[in-house]
Amino acid sequence: MPDTPLTADRVVRELPRLGRDDVFTFRCGPDLDCFTRCCQDVSIVLTPYDVLRLTRALGLESSEFLERHTISPFTPEQKIPVVLLRMDPETKRCPFVSKDGCDVYRDRPWACRVYPLGLAEPKHPSAEQQPFHFLVREDFCHGHGCGAPRMVRQWTEEQGIEAYDMMGRSFTDLMLHDFWDRDGSLPPEKLAMYFTGCYDIDAFRRFVFDTRFLDLFEIDEARVEALRSDDQELLDFAMQWLRFALFGEKTLRVKRPVMEARRQATAAEAR
Repeated sequence: MPDTPLTADRVVRELPRLGRDDVFTFRCGPDLDCFTRCCQDVSIVLTPYDVLRLTRALGLESSEFLERHTISPFTPEQKIPVVLLRMDPETKRCPFVSKDGCDVYRDRPWACRVYPLGLAEPKHPSAEQQPFHFLVREDFCHGHGCGAPRMVRQWTEEQGIEAYDMMGRSFTDLMLHDFWDRDGSLPPEKLAMYFTGCYDIDAFRRFVFDTRFLDLFEIDEARVEALRSDDQELLDFAMQWLRFALFGEKTLRVKRPVMEARRQATAAEAR
């Protein structure tokens, strides 16, 4: 592991910035003596799309996957839950890694795909501050300098990262929302809403279809049908709902009769 922790401040100040056309040389494979070492004693933060892909790959309900394979440590300093992949308590290794490599390679998390690259993304990019990649060099990894040189854009294409980036955009926007900078904090019931909308996709689908949810909001019929079976559509919709529910943004439209009933109830209370 690096002698100095790879903090955000160190990334910005010290590490060379790589653009999409910059070149680096790296290879990973079972012939290297460090093979799968990066899958041990590491904290892998899972995005909602990571959880979705792994859940479906393993044939589990999302709540079952979360209970079996993740932890969500929460401290008073945190404002939102973070989901980490649960490592084996004895070996500290990823539960999906065998001597032959990753058993869920096709659906491995974003953090595993992008390695050995990292990504720094300013909250409000400007002409001077744009997102950039950087190279993560760790003492145990012997893949640097091996293999054929390739551009950053080639690596991201080969590793299937673009689909993850596309599905993760709305989640990133949620995490970087100005609400959190205004010392925003959520009560327990809204923290539970956040967790369900982001990670427990099957519970969120039940929330949409087994409650009065569809009686309250104007949602196109075609989209309603897509939400029944299309997990990616449902996850995207969950991000919209969270912005409505947590921040009061007009990402969903309440049905007119519902709004009128609320106005009347408010007027009656004021009398």
